[in-house]
Amino acid sequence: MNNQSLDSLHLEGFNLTHKGQWWLTNQGHSVVLELGNGMQVSGGGLPGTYRTIQLHFHWGSVSSNGSEHTLDHLRFPMEMHIVNIKSTHPNLTSALEDPTGLAVLGVFIDVTYLHNENFQSISNALPSVAYKGQTKSIRPFPLMNLLPQNNLTQYYRYHGSLTTPPCSQVVLWTVYEVPTYISWAQFELFVKGIYSTEELADKQVHLQNNYRHIHPTYGRPVYASKDAKMLTNGASPLAILNLFNVLLFIGFLSI
Repeated sequence: MNNQSLDSLHLEGFNLTHKGQWWLTNQGHSVVLELGNGMQVSGGGLPGTYRTIQLHFHWGSVSSNGSEHTLDHLRFPMEMHIVNIKSTHPNLTSALEDPTGLAVLGVFIDVTYLHNENFQSISNALPSVAYKGQTKSIRPFPLMNLLPQNNLTQYYRYHGSLTTPPCSQVVLWTVYEVPTYISWAQFELFVKGIYSTEELADKQVHLQNNYRHIHPTYGRPVYASKDAKMLTNGASPLAILNLFNVLLFIGFLSI
């Protein structure tokens, strides 16, 4: 259903280059970028202000797409999740007791022949985190550069849950309708260069297809922002945005 109150989110500090270091880590099930202080998300129907703590990626393989959501039954090659915790909570443990304790921004990533310089800081660091447990520092850059900047008012919103018991409904999802992009060479750094195993493991296993399959929504409402374009054909948001029953891997976060 369309919700006129869902206008653009206020992404404070996303357009700034912050001091210090960010840390990119291969956690064995994804590549996670731990972000420093200075960024927060509010507005767009969110019940409060959320501080930005990290982002991570989901991808498929050379021959299959791997986004965690599908848009009008289309799965994209990758998806980026920017994780935010409600500012009233001192830590994740506290946030997990709040039905709206986490807000996650989901961004589809398409693959083209065009190189995306905005992803180059991450691309350059990926070979240094090829194996599980490896970490590489990254100089901060404006996080806004990773988003579909001209289409930030087009998104879908629903209430999701964690994958670990009790699978509480604590995640407010914002899934942007318009994808960003990377080049094929940048995409291959993920699907061919990242391993789910440690460097000294007897058998090396590429980290691929680290996404969950589609699950029923069990009657949960899906809201479209007032500028979501795919509503112009009369389809409902639920028909357009296919969701998972549980989406956010708790392993990506530190309690």
